[in-house]
Amino acid sequence: MYPFTEQANDASHPRFVLRSSTSPHDWEWCAKLKYGKHHARYKELSSLASQKSVRGRRSKAGTKSKASSKVPRITYATLTITPKDDEAYDRAVATVRNKLGSRFTMYINGEPWVSTGEEISHPSPIDTRIIASYFPKGTRDDVKSAVSAARDAFPKWSGMPYKDRIRILRKAADLIIERRYELSAWMAFEVGKNRAESLAEVNEAAELIRYYCDQMEVNKGFLKPMEPPGPKQETSSILRPYGVWAVIAPWNFPIALSTGMTAGALVAGNVVVFKPSSESPVLGHELSSALVDAGIPRGAFNFVTGPGGTVGAELQENPGVDGLVFTGSKEVGMNVYHGFAQNYPKPVITEMGGKNPAIVTASADLDQAAEGVMRAAFGFGGQKCSACSRVYVDNIVKEKFLELLKGYTEKVVKVGDPTRKETFLGSVINKAAVETYLRAADEAKRDGGRFVYGGNAINSGEFEHGYFVEPAIVDRLPVTHRLFKDELFVPFLVVAGVESFEEAMKLANDSEYGLCAGIYTKSQEEMQTFFDHIEAGTTYLNRRAGATTGAWPGVNSFGGWKGSGSTGKSGLGPYYVQQFMREQSRWIVK
Repeated sequence: MYPFTEQANDASHPRFVLRSSTSPHDWEWCAKLKYGKHHARYKELSSLASQKSVRGRRSKAGTKSKASSKVPRITYATLTITPKDDEAYDRAVATVRNKLGSRFTMYINGEPWVSTGEEISHPSPIDTRIIASYFPKGTRDDVKSAVSAARDAFPKWSGMPYKDRIRILRKAADLIIERRYELSAWMAFEVGKNRAESLAEVNEAAELIRYYCDQMEVNKGFLKPMEPPGPKQETSSILRPYGVWAVIAPWNFPIALSTGMTAGALVAGNVVVFKPSSESPVLGHELSSALVDAGIPRGAFNFVTGPGGTVGAELQENPGVDGLVFTGSKEVGMNVYHGFAQNYPKPVITEMGGKNPAIVTASADLDQAAEGVMRAAFGFGGQKCSACSRVYVDNIVKEKFLELLKGYTEKVVKVGDPTRKETFLGSVINKAAVETYLRAADEAKRDGGRFVYGGNAINSGEFEHGYFVEPAIVDRLPVTHRLFKDELFVPFLVVAGVESFEEAMKLANDSEYGLCAGIYTKSQEEMQTFFDHIEAGTTYLNRRAGATTGAWPGVNSFGGWKGSGSTGKSGLGPYYVQQFMREQSRWIVK
């Protein structure tokens, strides 16, 4: 009997757990099976087999908190919320309500920074009468001060043994987990994300730090001995940090993406000037607090706020910035990509949008496909670059699939206040998002589309002062329609019938984007053809928990091809950290 069992957290989200009777030998066997015997996580679980408790690598590094001893249970795949989680989250919501309208500062050179710029208020998208926070409207001079502080801090941070950097960053991960409920509550008020997805995101942020630390450790600081060229000589290759990295983060994953990009740069030995989205500055401030409280040296991490036209522009143009990582729209990302390096090549990592397809074949499990598409299309209101926004379904099964998809949407997608337990879909981010949604609905109606579900804004009663819309499902539009091409970033799904798998593949690849793609089929030939020929960096087969969504650090790398990403290397995976370093070859004669 295998030493693990599939247990259902609910009817549709199974997860694998080790049996309570699992022997130490089987613990080690499972770890080796999943991670490989050289992986740091394997070593940690092997230690558990003999010690009966998770200690392993992180405890040896000096971190003893319980938070670091296990992988958090709440992920995008499980979204498993316990009664204790609910109680803690509800307490955190009450705490955050008392903090709404607080005034925050930037953080430069190891201390709070008072800007000479104006102050910006940030209304909550769930109720615009609520001011979530006030932040400085940073200036170019603020950014110049942050870059200067970072440059001064670089020798100390980069010269620190990588194991010492890891120790600080793992402590920051532990602090993020300790603060997870309050961070999740802030997320509801700042961006309208529901409690399950918010808690999963906070857990992901911590796991991103831990996984990137693992990569640095497993690769021994990326120092690789090479073949000796002769007697009393040795050669090696080492990856070294660049210097100052600008991190420009989006609002839709305000803690996870900010943390992932920052951790990738810091663990490699770079220093950071971090700009969060102006829509979600509080979560950026809380990342800053975790790093400071973990003991990061003065100037190694700097936190600036303000508009892209000034703060973002200075980060892009300042000659003291050695590398830039950006997550956001394709339009802005391409401007950054073309404009960052002027006098000589400099690294720029742009992680951009997606128009992610799902293919449903005639042989598919239609119930599985319907739920998977629903969760990928309407999780966080489609405001994910990974969201499923177009479906190509075989005409033989199209009507049955739509019937099931509508049923799952009616049953699961409850629109409401994201702090409430029963809410699946909170608000969209702002008025512009509502206008995008309504404009798409008008176009669909004008051009012959049929609304299987939704298509309206919700603005009466308790929704009067927020930005709420219905999940929308539309079919009968031509496959050449704009709504099959443009990324909308709202809960709007278009569905087209196809005559063959080959037609579906052709349409799926007919996009400027290449981020995520999913397929539902029982045909082995179709499975292999899909993986061999789909033009996407992140792919899924028969996934009920999300047709195109659900990536997790160390489990499912996340990155795009074509107009979705600039490097071909994915976040959450084993090749990410190396992008923040450059190679130095060393030849030593003794």
